[in-house]
Amino acid sequence: MVEFSNEDLTGSRFQRVDLTGSRFQLARLGGVKFRGCAFGSTRFRIVEMDDVTMRGVELNNVEISGDIGNLRINGVEVGPLVEAELDRRYPERPRMRPTDAAGFREAWDILEHLWGGTVERAGRLDPTLLDESVDGEWSFLQTLRHLVLVTDGWIRRTVLDLPSPWHPLGLPWDDPDETRSLPEGLPRDREARPTLDTVLQVRRDRMATVRSVIAGITDQSLDSETEPARTPGWPEPRSRRLRTVLLHLFHEEWEHRLYAERDLDALEAHRS
Repeated sequence: MVEFSNEDLTGSRFQRVDLTGSRFQLARLGGVKFRGCAFGSTRFRIVEMDDVTMRGVELNNVEISGDIGNLRINGVEVGPLVEAELDRRYPERPRMRPTDAAGFREAWDILEHLWGGTVERAGRLDPTLLDESVDGEWSFLQTLRHLVLVTDGWIRRTVLDLPSPWHPLGLPWDDPDETRSLPEGLPRDREARPTLDTVLQVRRDRMATVRSVIAGITDQSLDSETEPARTPGWPEPRSRRLRTVLLHLFHEEWEHRLYAERDLDALEAHRS
């Protein structure tokens, strides 16, 4: 096996080479040209593909999950079609884009209800399965731990400006640069294996905090600016509209519940 690390391979040419099973991590591939290459069974995770052009491609049995904008396939803008189909599949989804205080309260009611069903479903599984990763993604418990961190960052730090917002069980995002330090103050115990009850105790406390914040908003306060956090770290300490912060939180809650439901499908199939 040949390994290239911290080398400048700018302008390199690979011709008639076999890269099966190769791993590209923190690689700069801007301007690279692929021609006559086979990418069968390849996995892309945490990658940026802005301004990519593909011509004469065969794209079958492909799954793409992420934030997608201005994507044209055979001349058709795909984004609006995808958004419309997702709204059709999930009738509650359009309510995750509220415009007034009453709508924000309704959206949080919906999220709490949906998550209640998901947690109840997970509780019927063998507890060991809740620590099991599906296709390299977070386990169910890790997903809940990540949402604890999301709430701590966007609500307890950004909105409430608490000096010590972090719970030690909060789980930060994956970073392809394994050598890079996490932002200051973030918990970083990836090896923790708490029980479902332990995680739910923290999770319910954080959800109650969100409910308290949303209960107090008005149509006017939604457009108010948060004060920059008093310490460096994540999220970056700057002012943000309360409306924007809450919409971001709703997006995180909505998407991660769908991920959890998808993985529970796989775990239940494995059990049977």
